[in-house]
Amino acid sequence: MASVGLAIVVKELSRPTRSGWYRGLVSLQDGVDDRSYHGAMISSGRSAAAEGSGSGGAGAPPTVADYAVIGGGIIGLAVARQLLLERPGHTVVVLEKEPEIATHQTGRNSGVVHAGIYYPPGSQKATLTKRAIPLLRAFAREKHVPYEECGKLVIATSADETDRLTRLLANATANGVPGLELLDAAGISERESAAAGHAAIWSPTTAITDFAALAGAMSDDVASMRGSVLTSVDVSGISSTSSRVEISSHSGITLTAGAAIICAGLHSDQLARAAGGDPEPAIVPFRGEYMHLVGASKELVNGLIYPLPDPLYPFLGAHFTPTVHDEVLVGPNAVLALSRNGYRWRDVDARYLGELMRLPGMWRLAARNWRRGTAEVWRSLNRRSYVRELQRYVPSIQSSDLVPARAGVRAQAVSRSGDLLSDFVITRTDRVVAVRNAPSPGATAALALAEEIVARVPR
Repeated sequence: MASVGLAIVVKELSRPTRSGWYRGLVSLQDGVDDRSYHGAMISSGRSAAAEGSGSGGAGAPPTVADYAVIGGGIIGLAVARQLLLERPGHTVVVLEKEPEIATHQTGRNSGVVHAGIYYPPGSQKATLTKRAIPLLRAFAREKHVPYEECGKLVIATSADETDRLTRLLANATANGVPGLELLDAAGISERESAAAGHAAIWSPTTAITDFAALAGAMSDDVASMRGSVLTSVDVSGISSTSSRVEISSHSGITLTAGAAIICAGLHSDQLARAAGGDPEPAIVPFRGEYMHLVGASKELVNGLIYPLPDPLYPFLGAHFTPTVHDEVLVGPNAVLALSRNGYRWRDVDARYLGELMRLPGMWRLAARNWRRGTAEVWRSLNRRSYVRELQRYVPSIQSSDLVPARAGVRAQAVSRSGDLLSDFVITRTDRVVAVRNAPSPGATAALALAEEIVARVPR
């Protein structure tokens, strides 16, 4: 996925006049509203954070705290909330580099609450997802955030995929996913009249929600327990000893904390290294580009329609995803982002690309995955190819039914050996705990993952 995208774009950037496809693609993406998916996502939670203090004060930010959480996405806010629940009377400060919380992965995902179908039994993803779902469902209902169990079909398009589908069903059953059914072609049509396939797994409890709104509710909880959420604080340095952590920022705010927790997503490797952690795993950003259905085509999809996943790339494929905001998203693909916040092809950070090219794991990753990378870049650039893939699952879809939606960037940890790390990775260096990898289902698992993280935070 990395090598071809990198080679093509580096070549394009070196030209005095960029080629037609590149200019056209940039023009198309410039026409997309580039805010997060869930525009109405946060009410009081966002405004409280914007004040600079979740406790309601508008004075000087705190300079001392028991715990500092770096990152105001759903995992960071869940950790701050959990610290205040488990360790009442202690001070907790969340530091978010953007002007608003939940700006990146939390606000730019499809909103799916994953049921645990794909994850290896016994993995952290499997165990924490199972633990998290009832917590998340109850929290959403308590906070009046939409949570809809619309169900999901995982479709095998041919008899050749039957064995893989059967193994996936056994995997999901081992993970305790409730209510699963194995459907034939007629059963697929009964659930989704516009869908086609040879066989499918039906998961009735797979749900959709608004993770950014949930993050806002968590921010409210932090404020109600006298924690602080500071925005526009771009952390630049972390120094840890056996007794305290010193944190500095580009904005001039400094903080001394008893312990720090890094939940910084796309910047987690940078900050973990700054705190004295291991250089690996490194974060490689992959942009996921979405389309959404328009007009009558939105009525073709009732619940989630997913392909049978490729074991090597389970996050890829032609997904049809209704949202709680009455959209139907289609995608994502996965192409190498050209900066840590590379939501568009034109978002290029040459210095960062140089860093990527120096990573030993990057070139090993590229050597193994160039064929799939070629296909992903081609579908990003060629609408006709993209539509053909969608028509394998919903044959009546046409190019005119699709318009570009906003993209997200996945923070994917890559080992020195070039492996895409699939499970959660949490490390500790002195008094700093770092979340080094929290891909999907990170948002689904956030409340349970917060319990796991807090258990590792020194008192």
